[in-house]
Amino acid sequence: MSEPAETTTAADTPRFRYTAALAGDIERRWQDFWEQHGTFDAPNPVGELADPGHPRAGAPKLHVQDMFPYPSGSGLHVGHPLGYIGTDSYTRYKRMTGYNVLHPMGFDAFGLPAEQYAVQTGTHPRVTTEANVERYRAQLRRLGLAYDNRRTFSTTDEDYYRWTQWIFLQVFNSWYDPDQRKARPIDDLIAEFEAGTRGDEWARLDANQKRKVIDDHRLAYVSEAPVNWCPGLGTVLANEEVTPDGRSERGNYPVFKRSLKQWMMRITAYGDRLIEDLDGLDWPEPVKMMQRNWIGRSQGAHVRFDDITVFTTRPDTLFGATYMVLAPEHELVSTLTADAWPAGTKDAWTGGHATPAEAVADYRAKAAAKTDEERQADAKEKTGVFTGAFATNPVNGAKVPVFIADYVLAGYGTGAIMAVPAQDTRDWEFAEAFDLPIIRTVEPVEGFDGKAFTGDGPAINSARDDGTLDLNGLGVADAKARMIEWLEKNGHGAGATTYRLRDWLFSRQRYWGEPFPIVYDETGMPVALPDSMLPVALPEVADFSPRTFDMNDADSEPETPLSRAKEWVEVELDLGDGPKRYTRETNTMPQWAGSCWYELRYLDPHNDKALVDPANEAYWMGPQGPGDTGGVDLYVGGVEHAVLHLLYARFWHKVLFDLGHVSSVEPFRKLFNQGYIQAYAFRDARGIAVPADEVVERDGAWYYDGQPVTREYGKMGKGLKNVVTPDEMCDTYGADTFRVYEMAMGPLDVSRPWDTRAVVGSQRFLQRAWRLVVDEETGAVRTTDDPADEKTRRLLAKVIDGVRGDMEELRFNTAIAKLIELTNGLTGLPAAPREAVEPLVLMMAPFAPHLAEELWGKLGHTGSLTYADFPVADPALLVAETVTYPIQINGKVRGKIEVAADADEATVRATALAEIADHLGGKEPRKVILVKGRMVSVVL
Repeated sequence: MSEPAETTTAADTPRFRYTAALAGDIERRWQDFWEQHGTFDAPNPVGELADPGHPRAGAPKLHVQDMFPYPSGSGLHVGHPLGYIGTDSYTRYKRMTGYNVLHPMGFDAFGLPAEQYAVQTGTHPRVTTEANVERYRAQLRRLGLAYDNRRTFSTTDEDYYRWTQWIFLQVFNSWYDPDQRKARPIDDLIAEFEAGTRGDEWARLDANQKRKVIDDHRLAYVSEAPVNWCPGLGTVLANEEVTPDGRSERGNYPVFKRSLKQWMMRITAYGDRLIEDLDGLDWPEPVKMMQRNWIGRSQGAHVRFDDITVFTTRPDTLFGATYMVLAPEHELVSTLTADAWPAGTKDAWTGGHATPAEAVADYRAKAAAKTDEERQADAKEKTGVFTGAFATNPVNGAKVPVFIADYVLAGYGTGAIMAVPAQDTRDWEFAEAFDLPIIRTVEPVEGFDGKAFTGDGPAINSARDDGTLDLNGLGVADAKARMIEWLEKNGHGAGATTYRLRDWLFSRQRYWGEPFPIVYDETGMPVALPDSMLPVALPEVADFSPRTFDMNDADSEPETPLSRAKEWVEVELDLGDGPKRYTRETNTMPQWAGSCWYELRYLDPHNDKALVDPANEAYWMGPQGPGDTGGVDLYVGGVEHAVLHLLYARFWHKVLFDLGHVSSVEPFRKLFNQGYIQAYAFRDARGIAVPADEVVERDGAWYYDGQPVTREYGKMGKGLKNVVTPDEMCDTYGADTFRVYEMAMGPLDVSRPWDTRAVVGSQRFLQRAWRLVVDEETGAVRTTDDPADEKTRRLLAKVIDGVRGDMEELRFNTAIAKLIELTNGLTGLPAAPREAVEPLVLMMAPFAPHLAEELWGKLGHTGSLTYADFPVADPALLVAETVTYPIQINGKVRGKIEVAADADEATVRATALAEIADHLGGKEPRKVILVKGRMVSVVL
């Protein structure tokens, strides 16, 4: 639904009115000026981007960054630029307050949509991606966003992903030293083995065995990992690419759990630091909590039941462990499964099968067809089968049956649990369903008559017959400590800390991603390429799609697009020991890789000798004092990236910090999550979405093509036919009006509905501001040089002071409200005084930069106002001359007075009593309470 920006006809419109057409002319002219003069270029301390003559060289720095976009083919809609305009408004303000501001923009350009388009059309994904990037750049430029365009890049640029590959090699060539709690070069580990400080076993190993030992310590390693395999697409999918019903988000194909050889990142080694260092970050508390929960640190013990190791947070309940459950994918399932059902096997345990092998095979096949989310969601219906095997409970020697069940996941803990039904609701339900024994080990509170008791209490039924272990009567903490001590002493387990966080699956069976800088030699083990061979560029291929299979063929094997480029895959290289034949890695990196470190490349984007010059990194991102983590000063983006992107970026940054490549401990010092712009959508009687911009409102109802439609509220998108583009807004109103409207809609961190009809209000504000300077009929400057009156000066001081406070706290909507107040105050004057108009124009510049530049020039200034000083309020004018006091009698307001701000207490009391004399009716007040500067309360 829309309303035209102007309701007058072209013939009625004054020649010099601020219209969308005039705004467009002004905006294009100033955008060209900024680009030609490099107005927003930020000087570095050293290197080619250093500029000692820059107006902000040597000034305090501010590094502000947006979460960079994926350049989709559909371009931007009005919801996308909300955060971008917010950071642009903030950084324009901070430049005017004396800061050297770095505000760059790049593009997260590797991604599945471009590859899919390539599969469908044969168009190389680079061609599609570069076209999309150019469209985004044009749209962002049209909005007047003040970026340092010398620093822009796409993650698909070879000179960018060269350094992505270089960082991968730093991770690959490192190991985590738990004693020093940091990553160290892998050569240090080798030296320790060679020196014998890690035992004498090393000396007995052959060369390949030594390589295997070292590879098992690397922070990047190859492993058999459970993955989401989608035969219909021919690729492994990330969890976020799988729908809740276990199908691919793209194409709706079945997805199966299976183990494949994949690259992994050992992010779990950093679990403690990733949690602990959150305390030093200025991030929204909900985001910190999401990260803590995702990492999921738990303290307890590893316990061995014969060959099966479990992790439990409640080792004090071991005496109540009456059965065990393994994930269907657990590596021990095949070896544990018995040939025949042992005597005493209950019918409910067999799943109706003649042998354990048949039961296990059938159950595993069914479990493989479910996602982790489905398995957790289906947990209320307890399913599982007995493997035919038993394990020994180490504390009492009891033989407990071993089941497999899909509510236990291979990716969590050890993929096996000891089941204590009396203390766990899930285990109780399973025990009831399968007729398994239940033994209480924690005494319930008095009067408890439920099933599983999950609270705290003294231990019961928890003593060995030989007297070597007795927990009875102990509280939970003491019982856990006693049990761990006994397990460690007797070789049955040890205290441990585990994490919900899993190592990062880092392989994708796709073409459009960063190639790994890895080859495999004749042993099949990975070999890192030297820095001199970077970048490893993507080869040209005839077919961009991975090989696909029958959608239900869960046992199929991936065949990647790169594997078909035989001349690229099979290569002869000299890696220091003469020319040899090698095979390249044919998986590519995930899209996360390029966004894990881009904040660093902005600092030194053309450096071909180093990731970033240390002086530039220390200046822009280094710690600013004791206890400061360093990092980007303000990072703005959606809360949907609260976990994965931010967690992965923090991990990579910490590795780089440990290895001495950066001085900042964290990549992002302060995080701000902007809200979303949502929009109304409309559906006809069939429930089909109709174009929202063609809907009309009559008498409180909505109609499309004359027929009634229903209105709903949700996300803006093509499917709901409610997309509004910034291009449309710029055409109809101008970019500055669009910017002001988005910033005035509400607090930046709150989602808000889009209403095109309301945009005209922002346009009228700018038109009033324009008329303060320009006569609409003649084009002449109408501002007066006469001094402003006292009332205007006080209003100006109040607005300046308020806007400054709002800008510092990103309260752009209230800042704009104050600017409107000032504009309205000046509009009521016969002619607006220059001493008030010029500060107004400067304060408008962050929000309506093109208009402000134009008015600044018309007021007689040359060049750009980008580095002009932001107005400062005169403190004397902020002191009120008078104060208004409401007067209450027995809690009800009965009048008000206005007295001098410096009036003494006696004067205020006397004036107040005189004002309400009629209400007192001659009565003497029992009490008169004066709240200085606020109110007078009279009690009769």
